[in-house]
Amino acid sequence: MSCPASARVGERERRRGCQRARCQRWNHTRSSGPSQIHLHPRTRVVPLSSSTWMLQAACTSRFLHIGSTVRSSILKRRGFPLPPRIHSSWRRRTALETYMLAVTLDEWKKKLESPNREIIILHNPKLMVHYQPVAGSDEWGSTPTEQGRPRTVKRGVENISVDIHCGEPLQIDHLVFVVHGIGPACDLRFRSIVQCVNDFRSVSLNLLQTHFKKAQENQQIGRVEFLPVNWHSPLHSTGVDVDLQRITLPSINRLRHFTNDTILDVFFYNSPTYCQTIVDTVASEMNRIYTLFLQRNPDFKGGVSIAGHSLGSLILFDILTNQKDSLGDIDSEKDLLNIAMDQGDAPTLEEDLKKLHLSEFINIFEKEKVDKEALALCTERDLQEMGIPLGPRKKILNYFRTRRDSVGASGSAAQSASGARTPKESEVHSSADDARSREYLDVGIGQVSVKYPRLIYKPEIFFAFGSPIGMFLTVRGLKRIDPNYKFPTCKGFFNIYHPFDPVAYRIEPMVVPGVEFEPMLIPHHKGRKRMHLELREGLTRMSMDLKNNLLGSLRMAWKSFTRAPYPALQASESTEETEAAEPESSAEKPCDVNAEETSVAVKEEVPPINVGMLNGGQRIDYVLQEKPIESFNEYLFALQSHLCYWESEDTVLLVLKEIYQTQGVFLDQPLQ
Repeated sequence: MSCPASARVGERERRRGCQRARCQRWNHTRSSGPSQIHLHPRTRVVPLSSSTWMLQAACTSRFLHIGSTVRSSILKRRGFPLPPRIHSSWRRRTALETYMLAVTLDEWKKKLESPNREIIILHNPKLMVHYQPVAGSDEWGSTPTEQGRPRTVKRGVENISVDIHCGEPLQIDHLVFVVHGIGPACDLRFRSIVQCVNDFRSVSLNLLQTHFKKAQENQQIGRVEFLPVNWHSPLHSTGVDVDLQRITLPSINRLRHFTNDTILDVFFYNSPTYCQTIVDTVASEMNRIYTLFLQRNPDFKGGVSIAGHSLGSLILFDILTNQKDSLGDIDSEKDLLNIAMDQGDAPTLEEDLKKLHLSEFINIFEKEKVDKEALALCTERDLQEMGIPLGPRKKILNYFRTRRDSVGASGSAAQSASGARTPKESEVHSSADDARSREYLDVGIGQVSVKYPRLIYKPEIFFAFGSPIGMFLTVRGLKRIDPNYKFPTCKGFFNIYHPFDPVAYRIEPMVVPGVEFEPMLIPHHKGRKRMHLELREGLTRMSMDLKNNLLGSLRMAWKSFTRAPYPALQASESTEETEAAEPESSAEKPCDVNAEETSVAVKEEVPPINVGMLNGGQRIDYVLQEKPIESFNEYLFALQSHLCYWESEDTVLLVLKEIYQTQGVFLDQPLQ
């Protein structure tokens, strides 16, 4: 009989020999790079945690039969990270055998729990979820019972509910800069302009695939690139927030912060100081992005358009109004300046200052090397920085403004004599407002002391979403826009708004103030009108028909009642008269019906309305169709309607349609 100790030693040696033999049978190859272990094709070794690592390694049955020491040495030699140690009470083989048992018996939804409260749920061969406990306790000493965020392990790309985007077309047909409105957030989810423009771009890609499918198949079009322009951050980085915080009351802190960060942007734009900052930021940012875009896309040959939401549309409107048409305008300004300098024996700067009794400031101008021509270009801020007091500043500015007006009058007379065109700003103002708007002719639309920078490109179309342009122009004192006025460098202008948008205003009534007409209804992107609008129009038409028929029948009954009675002796005559009256009445009825039909036809066939040249003779105001739920209470959806443009398919489709029409590309099926 053998000794138990020697039997145990022999058993141990036998096990080690088996392990070495199994290790030699381990299927591995060597390549030119680092050595790799040939695991099962569905296996990925990801060291998330001890239990997850072991479960993923259990996909191959051969890995189960190797001892832990041999297994660790193999992984260490092959460059794989070693798994972390698992709690001693939770055996590794338990987790591995559970997974293999589930694979063999095809029984899933297995739940494994370790003493340290780690939980692993095996859903299927390709999906397992690892829950880790939440460490620590709250201030009352109680331990949280809920699990932390799970770690999900998936193998392959099958049965994964993830929509993998196919990518964007490389060809870019058109570039659109999008300027945001007030505040840092652009929708009800408090997203930035970058995120909202990303949604706008995604909607445009989907609509291109559905409404421009033929053009895409023929490779006529690529896509339209929308790029955001942010001016809120540079404005509030000037230190104005610190000044506002110093004077803000401590009560209702969140509401006051929202007011300072959002609503005050409207007042900043009406301030000459901060208006200059906003205008410079928007123009310089668009020029910078355009230059950078051309550097990264040297083959781009498409056009450029601009779009603005809320206050951003007003900023773009002011910038476009103050652009110069071409280099010819600059030459005309130089000619006017030459006329001013060559007009007779012009006095010197010293003589002008003597005439104004300001000779003591001649040394300041000589020190700054400011001659008469440079002084004519100085603003009040420039004079203030040179140390000129308020009174002399006003005298100097008024003197040169008067000379400029007289020179402008002589220059316009010379231009009219030579057949040249008058300045653009005079086209905006009506003749009745000439006297009052005379001091605003330098900037054109009521914004005083603001120098508008020039854009390095000419926008083709200007889209305004939920725009208050009409209100601001009215507040600035502009009652009417000349029908012949158009932007110097932009051909198209579309004012797009939601019917319940509290910030949006119309533009066409300022061009044609004496005519009342409805805006253009934007068709639904799936065609036709929305069902509730068609039902509403059908009920309205039905009620009108019933009303007209009822009035016609009442009119005929009233005529029959008021007809004079005839005596019985004249029965034969009465019968003849009635017979003669019947054809007359029958002749009157179709006349009435025809008159009513013609009136309805006249109502339906609205004659074309001349809305001026601001949009090249086309309509300017375009209104969206409200959703059925929005028609129940327009006050509840007022704020949402002002922020709905970023994900509106109807808005994006109108933008794409107008852009591609300039390139001769049209929708597959025209919308009704």
